[in-house]
Amino acid sequence: MTQDLVLPAPLPNPETQAYWDAARQGRLLLRRCNACGEVHFYPRSICPFCFSDDTHWLESKGAGAIYSYSVMRRGASPYALAYVTLDEGPTLMTNIVDCDLASLRIGQRVRVAFKPGDNGYRIPVFTPI
Repeated sequence: MTQDLVLPAPLPNPETQAYWDAARQGRLLLRRCNACGEVHFYPRSICPFCFSDDTHWLESKGAGAIYSYSVMRRGASPYALAYVTLDEGPTLMTNIVDCDLASLRIGQRVRVAFKPGDNGYRIPVFTPI
């Protein structure tokens, strides 16, 4: 079973403040481009696909699948670092928590959960469904 992680605090800026405010409320936000229709993560106002600045916030359903992962066993307690591909399309780096690390598999379905950061913000992580 994974241990409680002490997650580092984010450093919000004007471009990401809405993302971190939503995370505090238990909501995962992504950006969608109005010009090309692509959904992207990390939340930035410029589309990384077509470079348009015509983007808007989109609330993710918070479900996806493990694309790749690695279990770190050195240090105080083991933890899993993973890439998760969301059902909306983007892939993000995250932690997999609250599970038996030996049972993780590529393609396994996961859902978002939020863990406290060290400054009051909540950090999106994922747990198996």
